[in-house]
Amino acid sequence: MVTLLSGWFIKDNKNYKDPAVRKGYGMLCGILGIVLNILLFAVKLFAGFISGSIAILADAFNNLSDAGSSVISLLGFKLASAKPDPKHPFGHGRIEYVAGFIVSVLILLMGFELLKESAVKILHPSGTEFSAVVAVILLLSIAVKLYMAYYNRSLAAKIDSAAMKATAADSLSDSLATLLVLLSMLIGRYTRYQPDGIFGVIVAAIILYAGISAAKETLDPLLGQPPDAEFVRQIGEIVTAQEGIVGFHDLVVHNYGPGRVMISLHAEVPADADIMVSHDIIDVTEHILGERLSCEAVIHMDPVVVGDARVNALKEQVRKVVTDWNAEANIHDFRVVFGQTHTNFMFDVVVPYSVKETEEEIRGELFFLIQKELGPQYFSSVTVDHSYI
Repeated sequence: MVTLLSGWFIKDNKNYKDPAVRKGYGMLCGILGIVLNILLFAVKLFAGFISGSIAILADAFNNLSDAGSSVISLLGFKLASAKPDPKHPFGHGRIEYVAGFIVSVLILLMGFELLKESAVKILHPSGTEFSAVVAVILLLSIAVKLYMAYYNRSLAAKIDSAAMKATAADSLSDSLATLLVLLSMLIGRYTRYQPDGIFGVIVAAIILYAGISAAKETLDPLLGQPPDAEFVRQIGEIVTAQEGIVGFHDLVVHNYGPGRVMISLHAEVPADADIMVSHDIIDVTEHILGERLSCEAVIHMDPVVVGDARVNALKEQVRKVVTDWNAEANIHDFRVVFGQTHTNFMFDVVVPYSVKETEEEIRGELFFLIQKELGPQYFSSVTVDHSYI
């Protein structure tokens, strides 16, 4: 259905990176979610009244809540597509994450409400009426929710949407919850046991888990998270492919929402190269990154000594000392000042977040280890750094 509707209403619907196409899919899925969830609410409300099942009635109102969530997602896509303005120069893309977080909060509220109602049902159990009509309604509901989970998850991957991932997780948990409601009614129909309240608690737990997972999925990009490993690989591949760039470090990726990514990095160039030539290479690299990866790129140029056997040998010795100290650590911006009585090293060390020592303690430890390995005439000036990827 989504494929058919997208062909009718979304121009160039296969170009998933286009902001207009993303917005089109977001709004289409939002409208479809509203319609399907309202229909499910109506039929489940009918099934709940004729069966007397608190679990079915709770499931019905859960679908009504899902319709509200679809409205929020729709508005989120609409607002996120707004162009940058003086007060929001980085655009409004993160509104989509905010919308996804609101959806997750609604899921959690519905889960807590169902938990409360189910607890009352356990304390004061009552029978439920099973019928073929109710069974058919619940089976159709499961099928619809599985379909919603499928198309939301599929499109979330294609257009990189946290809000749609949250909706997909919610739909999947809803289908499982409805299956448990059906199982509860079958047990009540063919045994003396009335498990409606207990199954309601299980359904509530599933809904709460889905809400927590959805909240994490949308909060992480708001708080700031490492970029996708494939995106980092593509950046490295493009940068190191440029003649005149011998390496890079200090890569930082700023995500301001889908389609609005800014990156910064330090590119290493030979210290003896013509500065104007190196600057031109940096400009070209920024342009290539922006064109191929749809991002804004800012590159700082770092001159490094290349081809000096003595400097290279010392660099490798220091690198070994650092990696022996911590296998995940690395160095960059290595410079040497040779003197008659002593030699000074200056370099940055990238340490993992698992290292608990203070920066002063790390500098002191590495100073000691370098002198122990190379000799007392070697002095190090270390800048402690952390990776953002």
